[in-house]
Amino acid sequence: MNQSQLGILKGVLLCSILFISETGCKKHRGADSTTSSGPTLRIGEVGSMTGSEGTFGISTHQGIELAIQEINAEGGVQGKKLEIILVDNQSKADEAATATVKLISQDNVIAILGEVASSRSMAMAAIAQDFKIPMISPSSTNPKVTEQGNYIFRVCFIDPFQGKVMAKFARNNLKLSKVAILRDLKSDYSTGLSQYFKSAFTESGGKIVTDESYNSGDIDFKSQLTKMRATRPEAIFVPGYYTEVGLVARQARELGLTIPLLGGDGWDSPKLAEIGGQAMENSYFSNHYSNENQSPYIQSFIRKFKQSYGVVPDGLSAMGYDAAKVLASAMTRSKSLNPADIRDALASTQNFAGITGNISMDSNRNAIKSAVVLKVAKNGYFQYQTTISP
Repeated sequence: MNQSQLGILKGVLLCSILFISETGCKKHRGADSTTSSGPTLRIGEVGSMTGSEGTFGISTHQGIELAIQEINAEGGVQGKKLEIILVDNQSKADEAATATVKLISQDNVIAILGEVASSRSMAMAAIAQDFKIPMISPSSTNPKVTEQGNYIFRVCFIDPFQGKVMAKFARNNLKLSKVAILRDLKSDYSTGLSQYFKSAFTESGGKIVTDESYNSGDIDFKSQLTKMRATRPEAIFVPGYYTEVGLVARQARELGLTIPLLGGDGWDSPKLAEIGGQAMENSYFSNHYSNENQSPYIQSFIRKFKQSYGVVPDGLSAMGYDAAKVLASAMTRSKSLNPADIRDALASTQNFAGITGNISMDSNRNAIKSAVVLKVAKNGYFQYQTTISP
């Protein structure tokens, strides 16, 4: 969604019959008003609970939900319990924008958590910034997300760093010199990460032998893979989402391409192995944490998560958990529960001990933190390989 389309959408949404008051469209009610007078403190969450990346939203929400339960069990924030109001965006950017307007105009939330996909976060961020409501993305890595304004934050690393991580791993750990790229042209996440990987890989002496593309929702990648095969790459960088990556892996193997696939945190889903099967084995991707980390704090989180949801938390769950905890910490430190004061407290976050690492906000409201590289092993298990610091 470009800025012109987003502007039109915002106008339609804001003046929609769903959000009209007796005097017309509601005025901005961010920094100049408080929404903390009720019995609970309302926090909005926008997530892809259904649609093409449904596992992202479910995992993230479970992490957020667990964090909120813990915070409330400890007394809440400034004497009040937190209430999460979740809206499903169906894995669509326009629905993410609609959800953001609803949460602010109808539900009177004082902050918003979401989204995972960068395209959807950008659709949300312009609206949250207009209303001056703090927004924290758990795991949108495209740099443009926080460039929407000073009320927009994230608790994950960004793609320039993630691209360097995978380029460094490819060159130094895997000793690769020739890599092909297969990017999703419809995804801000994929196109951005591809460019950062390409730049870092070539600067370190590697060569990109071919750069092919596809569109989200495609199911046939054999034409692109056949072209790649002719250039004899040693690996293929596929920074897409698990939905397409698993299919790419299967078709690559069918064409005799047995080389590793490389990717980013968009691979992080149990569905990756379901879709790709054995074809995904011996491939690598960057992520936010590893459940093999033996830190007592992390292992305690994993135990509690398994007790609640019956599965080991993935990186999206850990990021959701950290986002909610960072927000609660800022609200606790904030001189008031006015959104402007919460924003200031978020901006001052330094050395917050998260599941995904120590989190400090830089001047652009991006988290400074390390990344891990995981290997897809047998039965879809994600095996820790290394940690790479900024």
